[in-house]
Amino acid sequence: MPITCVPHTNENIILVDAEDNQIGEIEKITAHEYGMLHRAFSVFIFRKRNNKLECLLQQRSIKKYHSRGLWSNTCCSHPHPNENVIESAEKKLKEEMGIEAKLSYAGKFHYIAPLEHGLTENEIDRVLIGYYDAEDIPINLEEAQAYRWIEIDDLKKDVELHPEKYTYWFKPALEIAINSITLPAWSPDNRFIQTTNLWQLMDHLGYKDYQEFYRWSVTHYADFWQLMVKTLAIVFDKPYKAIIDLSEGVELPYWFTGAKLNIANSCFHADKTAIAIIEQTNEGILKKTTYDELNKLSNRVANSIRRYLKMGDSVALIMPMSKEAVAIYLGIIKAGCSVISIAESFSTSEITTRLQIANAKAVLTQDQIIHHDKHLPLYEKIIDANTPFTIVLPTEKTLCCSLRQQDMVWDNFLDKNDQFTVVSCDPADNINILFSSGTTDEPKAIPWTHTTPIKCGSDAYLYQNIKSGDVLCWPTSLGWMMGPWSIFAAFLNRATLALYSGLPTGREFGQFIEAAKVTILGVVPTLVKNWRHSKCMEGLNWNSIKIFSSTGECSQPDDMLYLSSLANYRPVIEYCGGTEIGGAYITSTLIQPILPSTFNTPALGLYFCILDEQGKLSHNGEVALIPPSIGLSTKLLNKNHHEVYYAHMPQLPSGKYLRRHGDQVEQCANGLYRLHGRVDDTMNLSGIKTSSAEIELVLGKLASIREVAAIAVNPKQGGPSQLVIYVVPHTSATLDKHQLKMEMQHAIKKHLNPLFKIHDVVIVDHLLRTASNKVIRRTLRSHYQEE
Repeated sequence: MPITCVPHTNENIILVDAEDNQIGEIEKITAHEYGMLHRAFSVFIFRKRNNKLECLLQQRSIKKYHSRGLWSNTCCSHPHPNENVIESAEKKLKEEMGIEAKLSYAGKFHYIAPLEHGLTENEIDRVLIGYYDAEDIPINLEEAQAYRWIEIDDLKKDVELHPEKYTYWFKPALEIAINSITLPAWSPDNRFIQTTNLWQLMDHLGYKDYQEFYRWSVTHYADFWQLMVKTLAIVFDKPYKAIIDLSEGVELPYWFTGAKLNIANSCFHADKTAIAIIEQTNEGILKKTTYDELNKLSNRVANSIRRYLKMGDSVALIMPMSKEAVAIYLGIIKAGCSVISIAESFSTSEITTRLQIANAKAVLTQDQIIHHDKHLPLYEKIIDANTPFTIVLPTEKTLCCSLRQQDMVWDNFLDKNDQFTVVSCDPADNINILFSSGTTDEPKAIPWTHTTPIKCGSDAYLYQNIKSGDVLCWPTSLGWMMGPWSIFAAFLNRATLALYSGLPTGREFGQFIEAAKVTILGVVPTLVKNWRHSKCMEGLNWNSIKIFSSTGECSQPDDMLYLSSLANYRPVIEYCGGTEIGGAYITSTLIQPILPSTFNTPALGLYFCILDEQGKLSHNGEVALIPPSIGLSTKLLNKNHHEVYYAHMPQLPSGKYLRRHGDQVEQCANGLYRLHGRVDDTMNLSGIKTSSAEIELVLGKLASIREVAAIAVNPKQGGPSQLVIYVVPHTSATLDKHQLKMEMQHAIKKHLNPLFKIHDVVIVDHLLRTASNKVIRRTLRSHYQEE
């Protein structure tokens, strides 16, 4: 029987097993009298001063029942039963130290230690960290009799030299806290900040604090978007009467009431002699195209389109990024028609699906794709999709194949007249139909309108800091949103677009970046991981690069630091959004410190919140956007837009409507954000969005498979999502895992996309399902990551 003179209280704490699972509750002092295993938390608050990290310590009050007068972490306590640990810790932090800070989980450990009065501490201690920067801390003298900030290296030395000055749990908790901290990889100085587009815009409006400017941008979003329209000098053929009309609600905003415009007109503000495009030919020669030359070529395309098609028709564009592809893209829009964006890497069946959904009236493509010595047929694949009237560009001097009777070679199609009166359109008219996979076997067809590029151009201006004369390179395809995004990001900002004809995986691409003097380089994390592994980009002169930008996948800090090192540690802007946004909902700016693989702000003019599984506000969970914003889609060609994005979504306490997005994001203690991938069945593989259902539809046709489930998992070490396939075989089938993986990979390559690589195959007796027979992919993902 323990001996103690400490009075009991009515305060209960959580009893746990060795795995930290709650097994009951008990009065606090009783737990310490009998040394019963229970849950606790330890909070560490940090700040950065003079480029060094400091920790805030408290000296425990002499009124405490144990460890009196010892120095310890910022605060510590026990969560009450049925209480969220982080919320409990944030409340306790304010009670003890007078500090309000957001905390995040850093790790946990188990320790047993004897205390005064015959008590025993037997805790699983969860370590939480946060950031706060102040000199005066309004401590509660009932809890702490003193405090101090101390530099980390000095603290670690003092703990080693004088362990008797510190609490039992302090040293192991400190190690966990320090190991979880990521310091900024790049911090701007005031001189640089004042050169940025963002700061100059803030300064023009009288804002000195970014957070105040951000709050203004979302509370006065109409004024913000009007500001961006003026900043980008968007051309209106007929002026608007109002920025936005919400008579049909925030789901269906109408932007620029009464206006007429064609967004292609706003792409040619630069001097006629300025360079619009730098591209490298298959022979390795750099060719430059001026804005005047591009304008005239796109005019010839527009004249050709109007000769064969009528205003409002949809025209598919299935070819790599090139000068001709960009001119075709802009020419179709000038003609008052809509581009159907289809990636040239898609299989015939995927091309067929997209052509049918978008009701294509014509197709523009090229005869083949040349990568080094490989000649890959493109036209032959496309006509197998039963395409309509098709115009074919020769990749080399002459066509490498014969054409169908109804098709036409590029030179015969292209009009000689290089003057064209751009068709004036309604702001809500379609300019581009892009595809984003959902959770069914059919991709979502998302139209971009004449207002969507304003989002692209604004984002590039604000976050990538693009200026006149900059050279933007983002290796991508017109089949993915970053292709059209790059066109508008460059041309609305009077910059140059750099296009590379080959694959960006080898040193030749790096040499192109060097020769073209690229200033802004966009990447997907998979690409960087490949560069890091092969070391192919090392030793190149990338001094022209001002910033990198990363999108498409969750990135790994070590990869982003490596990328930064290739150009004298230039900053890497993380940028995340979606086709249905026209840009980002979360990003980083160049006027705030940048930590690897984190985002430091929601996008201006567009706010979001984070919801837990019960639909309540949280620091970690599913992203929900708060409309309206320029860029957000308002319709789908083949699905019910309301059902996809708004149905069954909760409202905020303020009454604001929420729009479903599906990314999982965590807001960390320091206010920064980390992306954890998708929470639904949509996955991002090699920077390409697809769905579980699309993959399962293909694999489910294999004779040996009875049931199949596809999931994407994020590696523990970080990096791009990996495709894992769960398989239930037919009872009569004896499956060889290696052979099955090869068969499935072949099926995906043939019928879906050769870029989707299977990481692992798991053979099971049955798939976990809900009562409504829906496969619980989230549980499969959790089980796989725990193994």
